[in-house]
Amino acid sequence: MKLLTEILEAVVLASSQIRPDIYLLSLEAPTISRDARPGQFVHIRCSHTYDPLLRRPLSIHDIGSKGELVLLFQAKGRGTAWLAGQQAGNRINVLGPVGQGFSIVANKKVAIVAGGLGVVPLLFLARKLLESDNEVNFFLGAQDCDKLLRLEALRRMEVNLFLATDDGSAGFKGTVTDLWKKHLRPGAFDWAYACGPQAEMAEFARLAERVALPAEVSLEERMACGIGLCRGCVTAVCDASGHKKYENVCSCGPVFNAAAVCWED
Repeated sequence: MKLLTEILEAVVLASSQIRPDIYLLSLEAPTISRDARPGQFVHIRCSHTYDPLLRRPLSIHDIGSKGELVLLFQAKGRGTAWLAGQQAGNRINVLGPVGQGFSIVANKKVAIVAGGLGVVPLLFLARKLLESDNEVNFFLGAQDCDKLLRLEALRRMEVNLFLATDDGSAGFKGTVTDLWKKHLRPGAFDWAYACGPQAEMAEFARLAERVALPAEVSLEERMACGIGLCRGCVTAVCDASGHKKYENVCSCGPVFNAAAVCWED
């Protein structure tokens, strides 16, 4: 079934600051929420004018119990700072859902590896995988315990939760990929997913390929149009014969086969 993308004026239902620079935003956007798949994103106009001109791409973090569109983002520029200041009742111009999402398998043992803000598209994924009767092993990592995002939400879900922090203040001391490596062996998982810093995802892809584990990653790139027209967000991928080509992250991704991404490009 082809998923439709539309532009609408979404109403802000709630906004909260969960860390000095991290915000959780809930929007009333029923058609986008209905059609959304884990791994897709929305493209938001962060102004009531055209300044700033370009929309901001935000991964869909979750869908609420009443169909709310939930976004988790870091305020780090003019556009996202404007978004962080929106209050309940305000209207925001939203384009979505956009992009290719994760594959949803069923009745499998899966691993989800989230580094830092990489948790953003992976909470929704975990929920959908649980609905498809998978055993979900969620590996969550950050620099320290204060930067482990959405920890309580994950604890309320029926996932096997494993924590890693660079400084050892919570769980395993080291990167989340180092922690995942300790649990990884041939046949340990049927499928794996990841999002996070590029160096960690490159290591994730290398480890998955070593044990012939199907794996997908969600990439992040600067986007202008968000629909594949401007070619401003390309990434290098390789086919089975090793031939390199460049694909738009916004329209061909943001989810890609981990083994196909040219990590050294």
